[in-house]
Amino acid sequence: MTESEANQGFGAPPPLPMGAVIARLAGIGLLVVVIAGLFLYVGGWLTPHALTPAALVDTFEHINGVQSGFRRNHAKGVCVTGYFESNGQGATLSRAQVFQQGRVPVVGRFALAGGQPFAADTSHDVRSLALLFKTADGEEWRTGMINIPVFPVNKPQDFHDFLVATSPDPKTGKVDGAAVGAFLSKHPETAAALKILGSGTPTSGFSDSSYYGLNAFRFVNAKGEDTPVRWWINPDLTAAPPSVETTDKNYLFDQVIAQIHSGPLRWHLIVIVGQPGDPTAEAASMWPADRQQIDVGTVTISTVESEDTSPTRDINFDPLVLPDGIRASDDPLLSTRSAAYSQSLTRRDGERKIPSAISTAEVQK
Repeated sequence: MTESEANQGFGAPPPLPMGAVIARLAGIGLLVVVIAGLFLYVGGWLTPHALTPAALVDTFEHINGVQSGFRRNHAKGVCVTGYFESNGQGATLSRAQVFQQGRVPVVGRFALAGGQPFAADTSHDVRSLALLFKTADGEEWRTGMINIPVFPVNKPQDFHDFLVATSPDPKTGKVDGAAVGAFLSKHPETAAALKILGSGTPTSGFSDSSYYGLNAFRFVNAKGEDTPVRWWINPDLTAAPPSVETTDKNYLFDQVIAQIHSGPLRWHLIVIVGQPGDPTAEAASMWPADRQQIDVGTVTISTVESEDTSPTRDINFDPLVLPDGIRASDDPLLSTRSAAYSQSLTRRDGERKIPSAISTAEVQK
């Protein structure tokens, strides 16, 4: 992959009319409701004396019911294994062993956003791919990525207002366009992010989706020099339009399972190199399209397994589990994600495990 190829898709999309932006909210509504809630309550940003991570989990159980043994977000998923083949191109930026030329094992999980583990798949569901890289020195790198390139807001407090503005009226089931417009007029960063999200077209499934880390991090090299970075993974498969919806409620998972059984799936791990002045605490915006993007290696997914039998079910893909050579940026959402995932893990770890919607028999067929 050339640098120009890696850069494709990161330019600013043409602006969309407000009506199209509001319509697109229906497609990303689940992401907003579920993930926005995660960041609202952890740490008690809104009412610091009343809300805790435990209160957050209680809220999600109220919304989704008690889904025993499942993650409170990205509840519906399937586990995968494979490896990362580093080409050595990342070693100049980071001293992490994972970027030394060679191969390291990975485990991971394809999932859909939301707290309902038995909900039917749709083409507009926000898809995720979480990965854990484990190197020979015992260090781990965990990253959770989703198939949209920006997050709607930057700051925890803004999650509350955005959630209120974009929540459908319980009587009509529709979003109040005037409330959305009022919010966007005060938050130009969110208006810009929604134009980017509204311009995107879903692909046919998990295998031809790109996945984005969203938050900025910092790579530290052998000389102690640090560089702001972001990353995303780009599939080898050419993106195809969504398939016609079927009566198979697990059709997105059935598709990727069949593909993995037919042969490995591959993505190129692309590191975006930030420059001085590039914001590292603004997940709602992309860096300029001319920033250098380096293909540092290939992620290969070669096996798939139901959560009913895979130990990956109980892995917490905490974004702050980082090896020497990668460290967190000043993005406040990182610590929030970490705290929320920890609370989810603690709660589900003591619960009875309910069989997954994606059963072992389904995976083996």
